[in-house]
Amino acid sequence: MKRSRSLVLSLVTALAATLGAAWVALPAYAAGATASFVKTADWGSGWEGKYTITNGGTSTINGWSLAFDLPSGTTLGSYWDALLTSAGQRHTFTNRSWNGAIAPGASVSFGFLASGSGSPSGCQLNGASCGGGTPPTTPPPTTPPPTTPPPTTPPPTTPPPTTPPPTTPPPTTPPPTNPPTGDLPKHLLTGYWHNFDNPAVELRLRDVPTEYDLVAVAFAEATSTPGALTFGIDPGLAASLGGYTDADFTNDVRTLHSRGKRVILSVGGETGRVTVNDAASATVFADTAAALIARYGFDGIDIDLENGLNPTYMAQALRALRAKIGSSLIIAMAPQTIDMQNPAGGYFKLALDIKDILTVVNTQFYNSGAMLGCDQNAAYGQGTVNFIVALACIQLEAGLRPDQVGLGLPAGPGAAGGGIVAPSVVNAALDCLAWGTNCGSFRPPRTYPGIRGAMTWSVNWDVSNGNTFARAVAPHLDTLP
Repeated sequence: MKRSRSLVLSLVTALAATLGAAWVALPAYAAGATASFVKTADWGSGWEGKYTITNGGTSTINGWSLAFDLPSGTTLGSYWDALLTSAGQRHTFTNRSWNGAIAPGASVSFGFLASGSGSPSGCQLNGASCGGGTPPTTPPPTTPPPTTPPPTTPPPTTPPPTTPPPTTPPPTTPPPTNPPTGDLPKHLLTGYWHNFDNPAVELRLRDVPTEYDLVAVAFAEATSTPGALTFGIDPGLAASLGGYTDADFTNDVRTLHSRGKRVILSVGGETGRVTVNDAASATVFADTAAALIARYGFDGIDIDLENGLNPTYMAQALRALRAKIGSSLIIAMAPQTIDMQNPAGGYFKLALDIKDILTVVNTQFYNSGAMLGCDQNAAYGQGTVNFIVALACIQLEAGLRPDQVGLGLPAGPGAAGGGIVAPSVVNAALDCLAWGTNCGSFRPPRTYPGIRGAMTWSVNWDVSNGNTFARAVAPHLDTLP
């Protein structure tokens, strides 16, 4: 996000992200390796399952394959954190590129959805019983998994729509169950509100247009203490509004709550220097963020650090904050496009590491230059449907659930240095991802009906440009499955 008067376009050289999980032969059976199964949710007509693989041996397991049978009448749906091949009712899950190595004493897990009332049976891990023991004399199948990674969707709370879109889309995944995050809508419009004075229209928080479901307040500031956050109404903004106090702002948060909206505090921005690089600063971050949430009534936190972050300690900080606030805490992120090219990178790794508590990642698909998409075949230019879809596809195919992926775009002239698109382009990208319609030359390998929605920088720039972004995108979100 940009908060200065001059918006600087940072052209980034396209990077090739290593997203495909290359097939390798299975390792020899490792004594002490076991796998346990649990149904983490059950809604009668279906359920969510989770397998946890534990290395009880003394050497690292480098690659794993877990196979099981489902009874007739029980079918497998979407899945995450593994690759899948199926032969009839026999299903074989193998590791992704980032979770194949299991150190002694460590565990990894993967999950999936199933329709019907049956449960897995005949479980084998790397060719041996999942409970441990001697592997069979016949080695497990070595047919490589599909090169296209699977969807990553959690269980639905309501059945997916039965009426298909007008044209036949690619394979689809069922819509997800969202974690409890303040009663947010299934498809979400997020906008950033300026707590500073710049050429865009200045607004009191209560004057944010009603089309926005989630308002991110930009920004919390750093202090001299590593990890510490502070926030207060900017004096320049207060003067431009003819007087606007912290008490006025707090009342406006309550006003937005009364309208069913949610307000989160964004950390960082272009000039943000909040640093969380050790356990002590992670604790300070959680403590000061919790205090600001309690003081102003924020519903959550947004991480928008454009100058780097430490995924290990930021994950620690966010988990500590959630432990303080509870499961209603909204956790959002707004990484730059370059930050979501490689799952091993800081921002991407953070998102994957806290996937169980993460609400949404609204990647900034602008100020980016040209970038490779998930097909790794071409560099797509910013400002196009191809660019938005191909880059969102990286996240959707590399571990994030569709309900955790949002499309961040500028709200018209003045809002960014590059990548500004008409709202119709945003809507076309949403259609392509959700339905498989209105795509450009790039088509994703499947559809993602649970795609979370869109974000814009910013509410203020949108109002400056006639509120055209929100008025076009918000009602379109209601048409998605």
